[in-house]
Parts: sequence; C-alpha cells; structure tokens
Amino acid sequence: MESLRTNLESAIRSDVVPLLINYGSIPCLSPAFDRDWAASGHLERALVLYQDWIGTRNIPGLTSYIQRIDGRTPLLVIDVPASDEKQGDAVLLYGHLDKQPATDAWSDGLDPFQSKLVQDNLFGRGMVDDGYAAPLVIAVIEELARQGVPYPHCVLIVEACEESGSPDLDAHLEQLLPTIGEVRLVVCLDAGGLDFKRLWVTSSLRGNLVISAKVTVLENGVHSGEAGGVVPSSFRILRTLLSRIEDQETGAILPEFLQVDIPSFHSQQAEKLSRELGDPLAALFPMAGDTRLMGRDGADRLLNQTWRPSLSFIGIDGVPSVAGGGNVLRPFTTGKISLRLPPTVDAKLAQDRLVELLSSQIPYGADVEIDAEEPAQGWVAKDPSPWLAQALDEGSRSGYGEPAAFCGEGGSIPFMATLGEHFPNADFVATGALGPGSNAHGPDESLYLPAAIGVATTLAHVLEAASR
Repeated sequence: MESLRTNLESAIRSDVVPLLINYGSIPCLSPAFDRDWAASGHLERALVLYQDWIGTRNIPGLTSYIQRIDGRTPLLVIDVPASDEKQGDAVLLYGHLDKQPATDAWSDGLDPFQSKLVQDNLFGRGMVDDGYAAPLVIAVIEELARQGVPYPHCVLIVEACEESGSPDLDAHLEQLLPTIGEVRLVVCLDAGGLDFKRLWVTSSLRGNLVISAKVTVLENGVHSGEAGGVVPSSFRILRTLLSRIEDQETGAILPEFLQVDIPSFHSQQAEKLSRELGDPLAALFPMAGDTRLMGRDGADRLLNQTWRPSLSFIGIDGVPSVAGGGNVLRPFTTGKISLRLPPTVDAKLAQDRLVELLSSQIPYGADVEIDAEEPAQGWVAKDPSPWLAQALDEGSRSGYGEPAAFCGEGGSIPFMATLGEHFPNADFVATGALGPGSNAHGPDESLYLPAAIGVATTLAHVLEAASR
C-alpha cells in the first residue's frame, strides 16, 4: 500500500478536519442532556452534515440513509460494497456523534462548540469522542479504493444516543442486521490507550450505571435557625444512602454483588504494562496541589481503572451557589452518580439491586425518588484471530512505528456487548484516538491528529486483511 500513511494524513488534514470544525459548532447533545432533542434538531443537523459529506466521497457503490424509528434517535447507515464482486462476510464499523454537555470552563481561546485547530490538536466537544470516527473510516476506504487495494463489504453505523447509554441501539440493530448478513469483524473507534506511541486495542470495558436520587424532607425551605437540629438534612440523608455503596474513607465499593474475581490474565497484563510503561496513569490527570492518586502502585491503579467498581458523584440539584446560599434548611437534595462496574457484572441485575438498596430503610422516613438511566453492560474481548492480530501489528508499525498493544479501558461502550451477543463468532476490535490529554467529557477535549492518522493507517491494514 504505497504512501498509505502520507496520503491518509493529507486526507485527514484537508478533508476530515474541516468537516469536524463544522460539526463542532452543532450542540448535538445526547438525549440524556437534551430532553427536547427532536424539537431542537441538533442531532438531525449533525447526521445530515455527515451524510452530505460522505456523499461527496469517491467510493464505488457507496450508499447511505438515515434509519428512523418513531420515538427514537435516528441512525446513519453507510453501506460500501466489497471491492470485488464477491461480497463475503461484512465488516461492521461503529461511531457516534451525540455529545456530552460542556459545563466546565475551557481554557482561554477555546470554546466547546467552536472547534479550533492548535498545532496538532483539534479542540472541541465531540472531536475525539467520537465525531472523528465516521469520517476517518470513510477516508480510509476512499484511499484503499484510490490505490486499488481490496477491501471487504463494509457497513458503517453512526449512532446518536451513545452518551445516554445507547437505549435506542437494540431497536435499530433489530431492523438493520437482517439486511447485512454474516459479520466477520466488528470495529469500534470510540476507545483509546495509555499513550500515542502505538495502537492500543481494548481488552475489556467496564459497565456503567447512572442513577439520580432525590431526597425530600420539606415542602419548602425554612429558616435554618428554627429547623436546624429538628428537621433532618436532605444532604446528610443522601450522603448516608451513598455510604451504603462506597466507603467514604477509602472509596472502596461495598456491595458484594458489584465485585468480581479479576482473571489472572488481566492481573498479569496490568503488572506487565506497569513494568514496561512505568506507572502509566501517574501523570495522566491534572492533579491539584498535593493530591495523591488512589492505588498501591501502577498495576493496582490499572486494575482500579479497568476491573474494579468505582463511584463518581457527577451532578447535584437543590443546592444554591455559595454566593446565593442563605440561612435556609433546604427542602431537597438530588444527587447523580456514575457507578462503573467490572466488565463481567450483569449491569441490569446490578442496577435493580442498587435501586433496591437505595430505596429501602430510609433514615427519618424521608421521601426518596430514584431515577435510573439505561444500564451499560461491560465487555471482555476474546483473543483476536491470527489474521487480525497480524494486521493490527503490521498496521500499528506502519502508522506509529511500534507494534500494537492491549489494555483494558475504564469507560463503557454498550455497543460492544450488544454486538457480542448478536455475532458470537465475529472478531472484535475496540480502539481509537483517545489518549493522554484527550479529556473526553471534560474541558479542552481534543483530537490529536497524529493519533487519528495512526488509527486510520492501522484500519487500512485491517480492512485489506479482512478482504482476503
């Protein structure tokens, strides 16, 4: 494949980046963060933007359409026939274009919804998670077609509710999959790795539960001098409920139904990565002051991130700002948590038991309302077939100069578990351009272009190998 990396770099910088800059200006929040998504039309605008751009690419036989189901977010489907007459088994590729909100302040000169290229970093909400994925796939197939390199039947789907837990995906797949036929390989570009020196292939993903608990003790706020010591604090009751899940001293998750025995292979993999990379998580996060990381050492931190449960408090209602806080005992407190689950825990069963745990024996008989989003199931990858392992290694050497590596991911991609049930015999690859400093979901999210170019180069090798 002559000048593959050079040509893909040119295509990404000249064609993909301008598309992403246009996409960046669309506040296409996932439905969990925009309940009126259908009326606002932002998700539709983003899908049409992508479909129009894809329609301009020079790929023989490419077709695209937006699949619609009443009451659900739409799905963009792109079908590319194989380069020869024999279609064979398909490769199913996945990306999403719905976004997380942007509530934290971004650095001077940066705006979450005004994408900006600064040297090799393209800043903006959704750039690396996961707006780049679909156009990158198309750029790869277009370059293979231009060079006359064979590629298989490819079906690319672009989801619009991944950041909400993919509640609409099963319904879309039920309608779509009978039209695809057998699938040999599933590729997801919504992941990443520990550095930008090689392609990282995800060996496991944690599950995720997003739950809101509202504790109400009064019909309205009252004078704290009169009520303090008499009326219980809704915040304290909420904190008590959360202490049923998490040890507030250590951060350890307490319920046994959220624990698993970590497979020895993954424990050994964490030890190996820590030895080779020197505590790879140590410098990954912008720690404040003298704050220390959790975990005994690098390997323990990797296992904390990928195979142990963890709780994050991600939202609160009913609490005024410090500037606006008066001497009032507040009527309610609502807390929103994200609970990451070990990859093999049944997410739906865990959610049912967790809701029961938070809803029973409430202190002071306070009123508690629980709202749970669609649970995200974790996933464990099987070993890649020999042809795929070789293609990943060759592609990583071509794209980065180093062989591919494998590691677990602390995040969740519900699509992987869903497709694993549909295609138990297929190979799966979860990879992507996320890495140190990408900061998906946070301020200053960015796509590092050399990483995207490396991913694209590797994907080209994989698609060529899948056509044999």
